[in-house]
Amino acid sequence: MCCKVKAFCRFTVFALALVSSSQAAKSDPGVVSREDLVKFGPLAWTIPNFEIPKMSPGLPVLDPADNSPEATLLRRLEQQGRLGGFDNVIYDNHDRGHSLPETGAFPRVPQLYFEKELRKHHMDYGLAGRVILPAIVIGNSSTAITSGQRKRSQPRLAMTSSIGPYRAFLTYANNHLYIYPEHRDHDKVDFFPGNWPYMVISQGSSRSDKPFLRAMLMTVAAFSPETQRALQEKNLIAPTLQMILRRSLKSIYSRSTYWSGAAHPTVFDKKNLVPERMISLASAIRPDEIPPMVHIEVEEEDFRDQAGLAGLPERLYDTPSAIARNWRGFRYTKNMVVSAAKTADPNGHDLQFIWTVLRGDPDKVRIKPIGENGTQAEISIDWHDTRRITPGRDRLTDRVDIGVFAWNGFHDSAPAIISINFPNHQKREYAPDPIGGSKRLISIDYDAIARKAHYDASLFWSAPWVDFMVYDDTAGTFEIRRAFVDRTVKMASPNRMLDGQTVTYILKDQKRHRTVSMEIDVVQ
Repeated sequence: MCCKVKAFCRFTVFALALVSSSQAAKSDPGVVSREDLVKFGPLAWTIPNFEIPKMSPGLPVLDPADNSPEATLLRRLEQQGRLGGFDNVIYDNHDRGHSLPETGAFPRVPQLYFEKELRKHHMDYGLAGRVILPAIVIGNSSTAITSGQRKRSQPRLAMTSSIGPYRAFLTYANNHLYIYPEHRDHDKVDFFPGNWPYMVISQGSSRSDKPFLRAMLMTVAAFSPETQRALQEKNLIAPTLQMILRRSLKSIYSRSTYWSGAAHPTVFDKKNLVPERMISLASAIRPDEIPPMVHIEVEEEDFRDQAGLAGLPERLYDTPSAIARNWRGFRYTKNMVVSAAKTADPNGHDLQFIWTVLRGDPDKVRIKPIGENGTQAEISIDWHDTRRITPGRDRLTDRVDIGVFAWNGFHDSAPAIISINFPNHQKREYAPDPIGGSKRLISIDYDAIARKAHYDASLFWSAPWVDFMVYDDTAGTFEIRRAFVDRTVKMASPNRMLDGQTVTYILKDQKRHRTVSMEIDVVQ
């Protein structure tokens, strides 16, 4: 079972309260101390003069007893003088030794350490991203939140907290890549509200991250010295490692399969990991072929700042390489215009953009690229009920994912991902609209608690009623018949009774649930 993280918010508050230093101190190589920390934007700290410990060049690059195909490839690259190696790499174990590489596996890889005062406040534990170093950092944290009201994996915590997505991007854009287990968030159901390339999520719990940690350390060493240096200077280590992981998975042998959902799951299974392919691809990338990091932004959309009965925002996060929305409104179709125009190739190559459905019903997701190079796209998404991620497989999903790739003539980039998360704890029915030609809402059963339907209380809620829409097609109007267990009330709209009285919805956080109650406003 994964280690526990307690009072995580308190650790974050401590981090944000650290006093910036105008002149950084200098601690021992490979050690993070409070005196060395300098503010790095609003969310993190850095150590400008950080030094990686120098390991003896006489040490072997890998455990001499490792006779795997990938180890053989790495040693061959070293003999040929083509190995970037580990001189600019440091390993960050963010679970206090709970899930470490095998003893002696990487003799030349130094480990990052946090001084005692920072460890007391758990700066070395759980989600990474509060300290950004001027180095290539490969790390892992085989932990999860296993107690309290909001049990979840570290990646789902990052996706559902206010600053988590931005710290995750910060690591990705600064040559840091971390691996975390999905711990019960991706078994029979994929509970993640989004998908992103900012970290690697492993299928399983404690120590399921270790095969991916090993593969990433070997792959980052496999870049040629010139390519590794260029990747670090341009802050493209993590995006390029993500591309290599996904392009080298078992069964991914062409560009078209790389653009499919098979190459970009929320969570990666070690049985699909092929380290020798990763090493071969990394060693073949030249400095002038490095793919860009895709930068996307929403230009127009139907998703709103306030939607649904509780008036909550539909925007979950907007970050440069990942955007996520929670569907709350009542419409059957929503539209977006998304641009990748801010994407820049590190070597100035012209880019061609590919937009593709990674997850979802292709008949219900329509993508229209705009411009000769597909720099923008118009996207229409219809309501999706719960469905299997892969036909014939058991795992269910409530999410649509759209991938955006940039092709520079040599390599496809890692994806930027647009995710739409549907509230299928609400049981909705849509039917063809005889007037508009699309579909219109017929009913919503909000009572997830009564049906024992799972929902993430950090994002959604339950209410003890069912709404039935009754349409008058001649008049072009409708009324809502709201059915409680003991009565039915008639409403002219979600916020107004048929007799003109207004309605207020009260959002309440309970011990294990989030609920909405209805109050009829008293007319004075």
